Amino acid sequence: MKINELRPAKGAFHPRKRVGRGIGSGHGKTSGRGMKGQKARSGGQIHPRFEGGQMPLVRRVPKRGFHNPCAEEWEIVNVSALNRFPDGTEVTPELLQECGLVEDRRSRVKILAKGELKRRLVVKAHAFSARAKALIEERGGKAEVL
Repeated sequence: MKINELRPAKGAFHPRKRVGRGIGSGHGKTSGRGMKGQKARSGGQIHPRFEGGQMPLVRRVPKRGFHNPCAEEWEIVNVSALNRFPDGTEVTPELLQECGLVEDRRSRVKILAKGELKRRLVVKAHAFSARAKALIEERGGKAEVL
């Protein structure tokens, strides 16, 4: 068999249904839409959520929770992640974003004390946990609040 001899399986393709082309076509007059009613009219589709006038699911289900639009977004960085920087580095939110530790530079950065710190760093962030601040200063570094 050659590539030019390939054919689709028998019955895989059907001819296009041409509606409204006379009584002899079998799809004339109403073009397969039946007699009357909403679905027979042009533009008479109903949206997929419509439940025939029954109270829709989205309105039947109780609503729960609240999203505070004014909530502050915080980026969390653990002390153990700061070990990638050499001694004496000034770690800023911009540097953390370049390294991929912080996704959004506009959100505020908080340093938490998970893990162990092995470097002496100057860390500038918007907030520190008390233990994280102690760990940084214990190593001889500085924790500066922006």
